[in-house]
Amino acid sequence: MTRLEGWGRLGGLRRMARWSAACLTFAGAAMSAQAQPEAVASSPATGGAAVTSALAGSAPSQRHWMSVPRVVGRITAQNLGLVINQDDPYSVQVGEYYARARRIPEQHILRVSLPVKSALTPQEFEEFNKRVQAFYGDQVHGLALAWRMPYGVDCQSITGALAMGFDPKLCAANCGPAKASPYFGSRSSQPFKDHGMRLGMLLAARDVDTARALIDRGVKADGSLGLRGAPPVGAHFVITSDSVRSVRQMFYPPPTQVARLGLDVQIDRTDALKGVDRVLLYMTGKANVDWLDKVGFVPGALADHLTSFGGIIDKPHGQMTVLSWIQAGATATYGTVSEPCAHWQKFPHPQALLLFYSQGATALEAYWKSVLWPSQGIFVGEPLAAPYARDTLRDSPPAPREAPREPAQDVSSQVVMNGIGRLLPR
Repeated sequence: MTRLEGWGRLGGLRRMARWSAACLTFAGAAMSAQAQPEAVASSPATGGAAVTSALAGSAPSQRHWMSVPRVVGRITAQNLGLVINQDDPYSVQVGEYYARARRIPEQHILRVSLPVKSALTPQEFEEFNKRVQAFYGDQVHGLALAWRMPYGVDCQSITGALAMGFDPKLCAANCGPAKASPYFGSRSSQPFKDHGMRLGMLLAARDVDTARALIDRGVKADGSLGLRGAPPVGAHFVITSDSVRSVRQMFYPPPTQVARLGLDVQIDRTDALKGVDRVLLYMTGKANVDWLDKVGFVPGALADHLTSFGGIIDKPHGQMTVLSWIQAGATATYGTVSEPCAHWQKFPHPQALLLFYSQGATALEAYWKSVLWPSQGIFVGEPLAAPYARDTLRDSPPAPREAPREPAQDVSSQVVMNGIGRLLPR
C-alpha cells in the first residue's frame, strides 16, 4: 500500500462495487444518515430541493487520509490506441498531431467513419465497438478518441460504453445506480487484460489550436513534478455555497503539505479560486465556475466540477462544460452527459484521483480509477500525461513519511450499507 499520510483503506470503497444494485448516499462524522429516495430525488441540475440540511451539512469534524494500492507500471504509447474519425476535419488534424507528439505506433491507429453528432444510437455504437475490438484485440489498454463528437451513446458516455458496455437499462432510469467499475481503486496497470476494460479519453477542445496546446501540455507534464528543489504545486479541494454540488466534500482529505512530493493539499471554502498559481488539482462543485482565467494550471493539471451536464459540450444548458477547463489550461477533466443526480459514485473520488496520480499514474488511469460508476461520465484530456512518473519505474518517488495530523481511519468504517439503502457506522 502507498501512503501520503496515515491513510484508511480504499478497500471499503471498492467493496461498494458489490452493492451496485443499491443506491448509496453519503455519510460522515458530522452527518445524519439519509434514506435513498431523498438522494435519488436530488439533482445537480435542479439544485436538489429534496436534499436535507444534514446531507448538505458542513465538513466532518475530522478528515482522514485513505490508502490506495501501490501500482507498478502505467499505460504508455506502446499500449494506447488512437482512433481518428476520417469524416471529421477536427479529428483528422488533432489525431495526426497526437500521433506525432506521442509517437503512437501506426498499427495502433484506427481510422473510422462516424457521424459527427452528440450521441451514437445503440446500433451505430455496436458497429463501431465491433471494429474497435477486432482491430485492437488484446494489444491496447486505453484509447485516445480524437474528436469532440460523438461523446455519447444514447444517455451514456462513449468512453463509458466502450469500457463498460452499453446498458439500455441505465437509460430507462439514469438517476439510479449504474454498473460498478472493477477498475475503481484497482492496482492494475493493464485494465484490458485484468478487467476486460479499454479506458477511453477524448482529445476534445473548442478548436484545433486549443487541442494542440492541450496535447503539448500533456507531453510537457511527464516527469515534471516531485523533483528536488522545485516549487510546490497545489491540490485544491473546494467547498462552494452550492451544497448539492459540494457533496464530495465528505471525501476531501485534511489540509497537508507533503514535502517529498512538492504537494500542498488545501481545502478552500469559496465559490471560485482566484489569483492562485501552480495548480495541479482543482476539484469543486458548481454549475458555473468563475475566474478560470485567474488560475494558473501546471502542465498535467486535473480539474472538474460536479454538475449535471458538464459532459454535454455542444448544446446550451446553462452549465459550464468540461471544455472550459481545457480552455483554461487543465490537461484532463470529467463530466456527465446525462442527468446523474447527486451520486458521488458517478463522479471522481477526490482522494483516489490525487493518490493514483501522485504515485505516477497517467491522467487516463487516475481519472478512471477514481470513478465507481463511470457509464454516464466522459473523460476528456491528454490521456498519457504523467507528471509524477519516472523514466524507470524503480525511480518512482517513495511514499512520504510526513506524520498524519489525525489518526488513520478506515473509510469503510464510515461508509457501510444495510439492506434498506441507508449508510450507518459499522
